Amino acid sequence: MSTEEDRHAPVALVTGANRGIGREIARQLAARGHTVVATARSLDAATAVAAALGPGAVPLRLDVTSAADAERAAEEAAARFGRLDVLVNNAAITYDTWQRAVDADLDVVREAAETNLYGPWRLVQALLPLLRESDHPRIVNVSSEAASLTNMGGGTPAYNASKVALNALTRMLAAELHADRILVNAICPGWVATDMGGPGGRPVADGAAGIVWAATLPDDGPTGGFFRDGRPLPW
Repeated sequence: MSTEEDRHAPVALVTGANRGIGREIARQLAARGHTVVATARSLDAATAVAAALGPGAVPLRLDVTSAADAERAAEEAAARFGRLDVLVNNAAITYDTWQRAVDADLDVVREAAETNLYGPWRLVQALLPLLRESDHPRIVNVSSEAASLTNMGGGTPAYNASKVALNALTRMLAAELHADRILVNAICPGWVATDMGGPGGRPVADGAAGIVWAATLPDDGPTGGFFRDGRPLPW
């Protein structure tokens, strides 16, 4: 049963919330008063991060590559909240620095696409009825400047190609959902010091801040854009 706080606080679902940027996105949204559905592929991991975030967080086991998990997430969010205000598609895999496009292992590329492209796409489709119930719905796709065709070179083909496709999905969704008042944007957190990004990047909190900005845009905010730190990036 929903609590009074559940009914009035904005509800945000964050994928891959158990570590790195996802965990920090969840923390910042919780600090802003959101009820955060913190998801991870392991229920233990989701439960641990929700406990660390405090009473405003709800754990949910979610593998974004699973259609059954996506449908179950929608059912549980519907039963508890009746709506979803923010979907942050953060979960991603395979920063394949060891590969080149000319001889890439296409099985690795397909696997990356399952999480980095089809995962967000699957969740949008499953959760769209709940987003339409929100007064201020937002979809944030965590992308990368590595997906900018303007500046693209070689290397990391699985990651780059899947993020380029995620950017294209962002544009299509923004156009198709404009009438529903759902703002959809792609956000690059920059090079951040995480398990995926490696040492030397900027603090995780700085990378997450731009994503939280997109998750909390005013109703007249931008949609269909590609941003880092609130500033447009070239497609």
